[in-house]
Amino acid sequence: MIKRWFKPGDLLLIAMVVVPVLLIFPSLMQENWQQPSGFFRGLARLAGVIGLSLMLQAAMMSIRLPHLDRLFGGLPRLWTQHRLVGFLGFMLVLFHAWGLSFSVITRGLEPAMMVLFPPLSYWPVWMGWLALAFMVSFLGPTFRFFGRLDYQKWKRLHILSAPATLAALAHTIPLATNPWIWWLLGALAIGAIVWRKVLSPSLGRFEYEVVDVNTLLRGVVEISLKPRGKAMQYEAGQFIYLTPFDESLSNGVGEEHPYTISSAPGDEYLKVSIKDLGDASHAIQTIKNGSRVQVEGAYGDFYERHYPQKKQLWFGGGIGITPFVSGARDMAYKEQAADPAHLFYLANDDYRTYFLDELKEIAEKQPAFDLTLHLFREQGPITVAFLQEHCPDYRDREIYMCGPPPMVNHLKALLIRAGVPASAIHFEVFDFL
Repeated sequence: MIKRWFKPGDLLLIAMVVVPVLLIFPSLMQENWQQPSGFFRGLARLAGVIGLSLMLQAAMMSIRLPHLDRLFGGLPRLWTQHRLVGFLGFMLVLFHAWGLSFSVITRGLEPAMMVLFPPLSYWPVWMGWLALAFMVSFLGPTFRFFGRLDYQKWKRLHILSAPATLAALAHTIPLATNPWIWWLLGALAIGAIVWRKVLSPSLGRFEYEVVDVNTLLRGVVEISLKPRGKAMQYEAGQFIYLTPFDESLSNGVGEEHPYTISSAPGDEYLKVSIKDLGDASHAIQTIKNGSRVQVEGAYGDFYERHYPQKKQLWFGGGIGITPFVSGARDMAYKEQAADPAHLFYLANDDYRTYFLDELKEIAEKQPAFDLTLHLFREQGPITVAFLQEHCPDYRDREIYMCGPPPMVNHLKALLIRAGVPASAIHFEVFDFL
């Protein structure tokens, strides 16, 4: 269970909070904690240190370097942590301002106003207010207080993270007893932002061109990409950020969006399967052969093994079948796969089983790969009896699932009730944008 929930990169995240707290601890002990003013001032300072540490940490997490994400359990998990850390940091920074206000209000309104809003010459305090204003501007809407945020608005708002970080450092460093820690963390945070916003588009992407657009069914295509230069290295089950430059597209030109890889690492072309789920994914269905795209990645660690001695059990439904198509195609290259796998292909009806024929061919040729089809409209929700009939040792396998949330939720509950340990169940969520 520890391996499931705790990743190597988490140690670094913990250290970036613990070290600043330890450095400020001696001066915190000098506060008069017995008095309300000292108590709230001490809490406010502690909240400010932890809050800024978390905010800088959130900025570092935005760097999105291939392979680095695997130290944190894959990019989806890292983005989840990014949002949680950013939210906690934001709330602690708000408490920092509130706590300082409360610690001085007992002196009277005029002295309190002088402490909170000193002359402009005392600029570190005003830098703190400026940082807070930037944070409210770009973080408040992204936490969905006002509904789901448009993807492009989300990206534009996050540009404010750079001035917010600079203003927060300008507030903290002149007032800190150990400024070196903030210089260090600040340099890492600013470096991550510069890479993500300035350098990555030109240095962190691979040039590809579209060589085929295969319509699997209405609203689902598989796009084949040929490298124009150096090819990106990837593993089965990973995903990429794809940026199309076909000017004829009605939406999404020059915008990056995440898509799962459906090809095997040994295939001639890099392939991604895309379902019409939004403006950009709808437009890209009509992308032209020969058009230029950029690819960034690969990301994710979908097939991470916690129990390498166990066989694998895969559940794929809808466009969530894609990482398993990649895995099956990868197995097709091998005479005997090291990790046998049984795939349950879950679909509403025959019409939506757009990879079924190819998967059947792989199952016939590859002894280590088994395939079972389950159609919801004919057979209803998948049951323990169905699993027992087609894969009797399902309780003893390491399980991977990808598909619509209702499918994943049903399977998780079903398997856990059947005695499968939660640590043996893997699933990846792609709603982190």
